[in-house]
Amino acid sequence: MSSLITLAILVALLFWVISIFNTLVKLKNRFQNAFAQIEVQLKRRYDLIPNLVETAKAYMAHERDTLEAVISARNAALAGLKVAANNPGDAGAINQLASAEGALQGAMSRLNVVMEAYPDLKANQNMMQLSEELTSTENRVAFARQAFNDAVTDYNSYKQSFPPVIFAGSFGHANDAKLLEFADSVAIQAAPKVSF
Repeated sequence: MSSLITLAILVALLFWVISIFNTLVKLKNRFQNAFAQIEVQLKRRYDLIPNLVETAKAYMAHERDTLEAVISARNAALAGLKVAANNPGDAGAINQLASAEGALQGAMSRLNVVMEAYPDLKANQNMMQLSEELTSTENRVAFARQAFNDAVTDYNSYKQSFPPVIFAGSFGHANDAKLLEFADSVAIQAAPKVSF
């Protein structure tokens, strides 16, 4: 009788450990899928940027350095995305992508400032359409990034909780996943300043 009780306890423990393993796998797959959604939106944005630059070239002949900086930053961000896509759980790859995205956002901001000096460019139908698509894509990137960060938080919280923390390392889940935070995170969280 006692051997049956012992066997039942061992079977229950085995199913409990299997449940922990399966939950870790499910949560990891969820944050990796969420990163794939970010990848889709970032690629869409990276594909729009050369079209924006080409449209602007005709009007901004004297702003070659600005246009080249945008393309260079876009290429660096695309390279960072490729590295991060191979392992979205790698903190170094996520940090590299966030840094490259910060540089791209800076270059795009400079381009927007320069474009303000060209009213004909701002009125160009192609430029208006590309700007609208880029704005829409930025919103999609923000939503995808939020979903990714939520999935990473769920994964890390479960992995760090007791009892999964006992088994996570031996199941191949030793490292926490990294949140994707772009350089503008501080600016986004700051309250806007209004002056009269």
